[in-house]
This record gives sequence, structure tokens and C-alpha cells, in this order.
Amino acid sequence: MDSLTQIALGASVAEAVMQNKVGRKAAFWGAVIGTLPDLDVFVPMGNAIRDFTYHRAESHAFFYMALATPIIAWLITKIHPATKSHKIRWLFAVFLVFITHALLDSFNAYGTQLLLPFTNHPFGWGTVFVIDPIYTIPLLIGVSSFFFLRKNTGLALKFNLTGLIISSLYLLWSLGAQQYVYSVAEKSMAAQNIEVSKTLAGPTPFNTFLWRIIGKTENGYIEGYYSIFDQSKEIRFKAHTSENALLEPISGDWNVERLKWFTKGFYKVYTVGDKIVMTDIRMGASGMYFFNFVVGKKTEEGIKSAPVEKLDPEEFKGAEPLKNLWKRIWNEDVEL
Repeated sequence: MDSLTQIALGASVAEAVMQNKVGRKAAFWGAVIGTLPDLDVFVPMGNAIRDFTYHRAESHAFFYMALATPIIAWLITKIHPATKSHKIRWLFAVFLVFITHALLDSFNAYGTQLLLPFTNHPFGWGTVFVIDPIYTIPLLIGVSSFFFLRKNTGLALKFNLTGLIISSLYLLWSLGAQQYVYSVAEKSMAAQNIEVSKTLAGPTPFNTFLWRIIGKTENGYIEGYYSIFDQSKEIRFKAHTSENALLEPISGDWNVERLKWFTKGFYKVYTVGDKIVMTDIRMGASGMYFFNFVVGKKTEEGIKSAPVEKLDPEEFKGAEPLKNLWKRIWNEDVEL
């Protein structure tokens, strides 16, 4: 999730654990700890694909978080001397801030390697967009109550807990909404005689009402949109091609295989000039993909592996696409 959300979640969780025993120090340290896992983006891994696929790895794994917890809790209590009971609370607070950070990231489609070093499987349920104000706002209101209700800490604690509960219920709602969309998509594809090897349904930006469905086909993938407010149960799918055969000469190349694994097969292959490009199609939409990597090059001797290069995101087309998304939530006749 975005940094603001992780800061708000960390502060809220820390305050809920500390129960205002140490004042607003809990919110401060919760915000700091909630930011720490994402600092891995500043560690260079060797090339753009390594940077992409090693983000949310060790820094987001439960095992390493458990190892780091007593060290950070000890540092906090060195800065702020605490009683034995408060030290135990700090220990729980740090651990829960870490764990909730990683779990929340897993609700995105990106992929979070929660169980390293035992398995590097990238967990990503894809039920919440990376920025979702409906999830974040209750947390912000709850945390800010500690600053606006200084003389009524009991009420502030209730506001904070309420914000956590509302945000958590929203995550449960997203899981249910996704399963509903999957059921509609499966029936719609069956009715249209569309055969796919795998399907992914993910929310469009800033909401969990309008969903984007992609399905892997023999020659590429299909893409469609469905709003939970649609009256019709038929999804209009568009077919897109992927030149997967271009990868055959460089099959076995670490970068190619790494992207196949990390994207869970949801990628497309195409050319830009003489460059062979792989794109993660889980995040973004056709014409607006964010993660595009050069993995090969056409030469006189054939297709060869090439130095990895991350292509800039496709040109932003102004606010109109976002306006259309908003319209599409309520009107199934809007074309995207």
C-alpha cells in the first residue's frame, strides 16, 4: 500500500496496543515502524527486474520481522525508559505493526514474500488497489483523534479502535466482492465460449466497486470490467495478443524466468523496435501499464538476451481515464 496508509496503520495499531500508556509516542513510533519495511526500495539489487521482484521480500517476511522486533523494541525503551509491563507492550506493538504492514500489502496484486526463508511464494490476493482512500480515511480519523481529543483519551481510543475495525471490515468486504466478481466472470466467459487457463480479478484505482478481469488465453489475454452495481451479468471482454514465442530463444534466461514466476503468468510480450519487452499485466490496464522490462533483443543471429532496461510507464493521458472509471462504476454502458 502507499506510504501514507502504512504510516496511518502503524500509528493506529501501536496506539491500540499501548492504550495511551505512553502518550503520543506510540503513534510516532508506530508510524516510523510502519514505514521501515518499504525502505527496501532504496537498496539496489543489481538490475530493474531484481529491484522489482525483490521488493517486499525479506523486509516483509514474518520470520525476519520476528527477529527484528526485540531489537527495535529494546531501542525504543532505551530512548523512552519503560516499566516491565510497558516493555512487553512495546514488544507486541512493534511486532503487530510489522505484521499488519506485510499482511496489508498482501491484499494488493503485487506479491509479498511473507514466508521467507521457507518459501519465496509472492502472496498477492489482489483485492485492494495500492491506494484506496476508503480504507485509509478511517485510520487517519482514528489516529488524528489523539491530537484533537487530548483531554479525553478514552474517547480517542474508541475512535482509533473504530477506525481499525472499519478498515478491517473493508478488507473483508473486498475479499467477498472479488469472489462475487469471479463467479460472474466465470459464467460470462462460459456463455461466450471463452477458454482461459487462469483468471485474475482486481479492483480499479481507489475503489472496490469496479473490477478489472483478465484471463490468460492461448494467444494472449482477455480484459473486461465489471461493477458490482451492473444490472447485466455479461462482461464485455476484449482480446489482446501476446507474442510469447519471442521468449523461446531466451527461455532459461534468469530475468525472463523470474518475471514469469513473479507475475504468476500474467504478462504480455511485445516488441519496441528491436527490443523484446515483458509487461506485468496485473497492475494497470491496456495502454496504461507501469512495469515494462526489456529482456531481449533482435539481432542478425536471432533473438538474444539483452541488458535489463525498465521502460518508462506509458504516457499519462490526463484525468479523463479516471473520470471514465468513476462513470463506469455507475453506468455499465461507459466504454473503457
